[in-house]
Amino acid sequence: MKKWFIPIIVIAVIAFGIYRWAVGFNNQAVGLEADAKTAWSNVESAYQRRNDLIGNLVKTVQGAADFERETLTQMIEARAKATATNIDVTQLTAENMAQFQQAQAGLSGALSKLLLVVERYPDLKANQNFLSLQSQLEGTENRINVARDRYNETVNTYDIHIRTFPNKILAGWFGFSAMERYKSDPGSENAPEVNFDFN
Repeated sequence: MKKWFIPIIVIAVIAFGIYRWAVGFNNQAVGLEADAKTAWSNVESAYQRRNDLIGNLVKTVQGAADFERETLTQMIEARAKATATNIDVTQLTAENMAQFQQAQAGLSGALSKLLLVVERYPDLKANQNFLSLQSQLEGTENRINVARDRYNETVNTYDIHIRTFPNKILAGWFGFSAMERYKSDPGSENAPEVNFDFN
């Protein structure tokens, strides 16, 4: 066997090993990024369910002829803004996430106010449709929280994969970058909870 043949074999084995590592890294990163994007879609889906339920709640409340129009108008406007604020999964930037969260926080605030005002309307509080919607909204708030937590977990797995050494080297070459996490709304530690129990 010729002496020059051994270095060529060694180089070929090393090159093949690097190729396999790069392919493995890329394929896993693509899968983890897709999981995180799907998790974000689930967050938006949970918020969409809430928006749909709020639409039905507003229709039920509108049936009360003497219900406070200003509160109802604020609710309708906040819902319209929240529904209009969506993020393309390829644009999950800190700025876009903040706009999305601000719109959803506005809707949560309007919903809280609406439910507090309902206290003054015994007929509305006794309406079975209204009570059913309240119960569904409570469950949806829990779903939203779970969806946000799952999104953050999948982003965390993806970020760890692309930021650990030596994967970090390939991440830049292949165009993978860290994704934004869902953060709590500013001041949310002081926000009052929505009370769905009017009994």
